[in-house]
Amino acid sequence: HAQPAWWLTPVVTRQVSGGAARVLAPSDPERGQSLAAAVAELPVLDARRQQVPFGALFRERRTVVVFMRHFLCYICKKYVEDLARIPKSFLQEADVTLIVIGQSSYHHIESFCKLTGYSHEIYVDPEREIYKRLGMKRGEEIASSGQSPHIKSNLLSGSLQSLWRAVTGPLFNFQGDPAQQGGTLILGPGNNIHFIDRDRNRLDHKPINSVLQLVGVQHVNFTNRPSVIHV
Repeated sequence: HAQPAWWLTPVVTRQVSGGAARVLAPSDPERGQSLAAAVAELPVLDARRQQVPFGALFRERRTVVVFMRHFLCYICKKYVEDLARIPKSFLQEADVTLIVIGQSSYHHIESFCKLTGYSHEIYVDPEREIYKRLGMKRGEEIASSGQSPHIKSNLLSGSLQSLWRAVTGPLFNFQGDPAQQGGTLILGPGNNIHFIDRDRNRLDHKPINSVLQLVGVQHVNFTNRPSVIHV
């Protein structure tokens, strides 16, 4: 049968566009719906500018894919710093892969990983084609997102630090579209979609432990962090 939707089956399209994200339970008739092959074939780039088809990232196992706003977003930086604290052994025990996708040039991947301590997989979608196909929002939707457990310091001073990094960096740019929002998906094996949550604004990240719980990864304590001063 011809698909009326261009990236998902009709059932999952309703789920994605209907607001609140939810997990597809084993008995749910929506379970097992798939990402369209045309989206899975779109390329992402690694730090060496090697192209990888998006679908290859989650072909073999369940994968948590976190789409970031941009690499100079202070809130995203704090979120990725906490993603970096997830032990690889926790992911291996659950047979789960963790991937971050940004929307800057690949040039910025290495410095961002050094800044955040992130050592799991990371790629970029510099043309934001996958962001667009997945319906990630642009602009700030006014919504009460509550206090993020991953923002533990002053938001204004942190944002000014990010602006300073932009101005003084060797490649002066904002490392992505500053209006682009991100989101979180659980995909795989294959093109199966288990969960999707699109951020409404920069504070609307899904709490990491709530995502880890969905894929059977151990709870991580994000409260006890060493004091680090970024100059």
